[in-house]
Amino acid sequence: MIIKPHFIQQLLCFITLFAAFGEIQAQEITAAGQPAELNIRLAGESSIRVTLKPLTFKDNFPFSPGVSERDYPKSSISLRKIDKPVKKLIGNLNVEVRPDPLMIVVTNAKNQPVQEIVFLSDGRMSFEIGDQPVLGMGEGGPKPSRGSDWRSQPIQFDRRGQYDSMQPRWQSDAYGSRNPVAMLIGTEGWGLYVATPWVEVDLTAKDKGFFIPWIPPSRVLVQTQRNQQLNQGKGRPPIDKIVPGVYDFFIFDAHHPATFMKDYSMITGRAAMPPKWALGYMQSFRTLDSEDQMIGIVDTFRSKRIPIDAVIYLGTGFSPRGWNKLQPSFEFNPDVFHRDPKEFLKDAHNKHVKVILHMVPWDRDKLPSLHGTIPPKPGETMDASHIKNYWQQHIGLVKAGVDGFWPDEGDWFNLFERIKRHQMYYQGSLYTKPNVRPWSLQRNGYPGIAQWGGWVWSGDTESSWKTLEGQIAVGINYSLSIGPYWGSDIGGFYSNTELTGELYARWFQFASFCGSFRSHGRTWHTRLPWGWGLNYMGFVEDRAPPLESELNNPNIEPIARKYDELRYQLLPYTYTLAWEARNSGMPLQRAMWLQYPGDKEVRAMGTQFMWGPDLLIAPVFKKGATDWSLYLPAGDWYDWWTTKKVTGGKYISRNVDLATMPIYARAGAIIPIDPVRQFVNQKVNEATTIKIFTGKNGNFILYDDDGISQEYLEGKGSWISFAWNDQLKQLTLKPGTPKGFSNKVYSRKFKIELVPKGTIKTLDYTGNEIKLNW
Repeated sequence: MIIKPHFIQQLLCFITLFAAFGEIQAQEITAAGQPAELNIRLAGESSIRVTLKPLTFKDNFPFSPGVSERDYPKSSISLRKIDKPVKKLIGNLNVEVRPDPLMIVVTNAKNQPVQEIVFLSDGRMSFEIGDQPVLGMGEGGPKPSRGSDWRSQPIQFDRRGQYDSMQPRWQSDAYGSRNPVAMLIGTEGWGLYVATPWVEVDLTAKDKGFFIPWIPPSRVLVQTQRNQQLNQGKGRPPIDKIVPGVYDFFIFDAHHPATFMKDYSMITGRAAMPPKWALGYMQSFRTLDSEDQMIGIVDTFRSKRIPIDAVIYLGTGFSPRGWNKLQPSFEFNPDVFHRDPKEFLKDAHNKHVKVILHMVPWDRDKLPSLHGTIPPKPGETMDASHIKNYWQQHIGLVKAGVDGFWPDEGDWFNLFERIKRHQMYYQGSLYTKPNVRPWSLQRNGYPGIAQWGGWVWSGDTESSWKTLEGQIAVGINYSLSIGPYWGSDIGGFYSNTELTGELYARWFQFASFCGSFRSHGRTWHTRLPWGWGLNYMGFVEDRAPPLESELNNPNIEPIARKYDELRYQLLPYTYTLAWEARNSGMPLQRAMWLQYPGDKEVRAMGTQFMWGPDLLIAPVFKKGATDWSLYLPAGDWYDWWTTKKVTGGKYISRNVDLATMPIYARAGAIIPIDPVRQFVNQKVNEATTIKIFTGKNGNFILYDDDGISQEYLEGKGSWISFAWNDQLKQLTLKPGTPKGFSNKVYSRKFKIELVPKGTIKTLDYTGNEIKLNW
């Protein structure tokens, strides 16, 4: 066949015209009406990072303290124009970008849908909700409308069906403080975390959700302690850092929740290990009579043999007489301390309790902002706002013997300042006491605080049964989207006539399975484990205090002691969970969905949770309950109290007296149980019991270290692997050191107990492999 020259010319002309036509039709990518660039890159094993930014924005990413500083790979997809779909395999995710409208479609290696994002012309971003519950979104819940009976309203766990203004706020009722995060987990297998911009979240539609960039007020006032009732930016990113049109967010494949949680923890910053004592019981004091009273209460704990590891003292102004002069003050109160406070602190330490002090920040006149690092990096401005200069004011307290801080208030800080305060108490403590793990408990939380040892409590809740129910859901959602260490005031903060010994006991049971295990509240003697057995309630701070008829109740103290002792017995297990939280991102308090993602029954379940992978906790939150309904996933389960085996995959009803909160261990669980200690570091001669719940193969790696130093950052610790072969009835012990870590062998005595048979064998472990047969 002969091709004529004029035909070739016509063909070339056609190709040129077609190419030009295609170029004309290419969609220019824009953001906030400006030419923009879309970049998509790998973020983790099953996650991607998506950044849409105007070309005038030159940095790779907008800054957010909610994203840990680390290197990211180059973009796998980088577009400024698009005329046809662009497909790319990024890690384990299939990513397709489509034009008109600009959208991103993500599936996983099994072609399961993950997410579909659409950038809308009005600046909103839509995403698929699916038909399964949506969890996460930070701490707290909706604000009840004025005058409504919040005690009769259902508790929000599944976030669908509402528009959330994502307003950080102080709140009491059932939820406590609202610390919102645009971190959404779809239990059918997706996750979304919007780091920039600050967005409101619309989940009112059945099939689609919308992220809506927050628009700051036109007239902006600096938020201070005095005008904090205004919502002009408190808790949100600094307004001068907002760049219109910039989106920086992460898409996760959450079909395997453990992989998703690990990716999320790496993106937001791996959790620092807490000092081991922080996992013990803490007692908060409010109005202080004298240092003799303070030491006397510690002595009462010891004489009653109720375990305790820390006491927390409120500041003056928040109570008539606290540990210091009028807050904010760094001076000890001479009306309380008749000796040098160092001597009091020495006495407390000799009684094996740590001392934590309540602090509030200076207002803007003395603390205009918070910035910097400790130690300072080159070029940082060393002004009144630098965190090292502010930390300097704490050093005298630390040198006197103070072990940690409870930084309260500061709700008027913007988001960056809030996280910077967590950083200050972490880095400052290490600066002053190198190689000693810091600890602080704060009111405000957000992704990024875990790397600074962030612990958060839910704020000033009401004492009510509805609040106890709400705190379960709040704790689970916090643990999914902010960090692993959370808790609430045992009994609720605001006392009222609904607060009874029964409510306190039920709350104490729940709190024994939270990261932060602390009693605190107004009319504070009713928050002492023995307070309900007294014939007086001490200093009354509430308009409607608890009824005096509820006092003289001798039944509450032994219940509190029982669960306090259980907390200490389970410390080897719980401390291992703390290690897992650092290295896998899995929290201590786990949504049922995290462990059983294929069970649709548990996805919207905010009334029970898993403590680690093996223990199911079902708190009782109804007054006068004598039986309790709970759900056991498929498989065999053992009642913790009776060792009775129950087949799961169904709801069951458990008889409960006031001393019983349902706890179940799954078949195959291996749970280490220590002898009862009165404080974490107490030396005991008895062996650690390893309970093996038979009926299924099981594995557990027991982690330990010195509990206080930073050596874990160097990979130093102790790992012992326990593997149970149910068919052979054989247990194997051997070193379980992860790759790249340095194992320190501790000689250990173990008692191995099979459940439900109760058969016990003893052994000495010295680091060599051991096989035990039954």
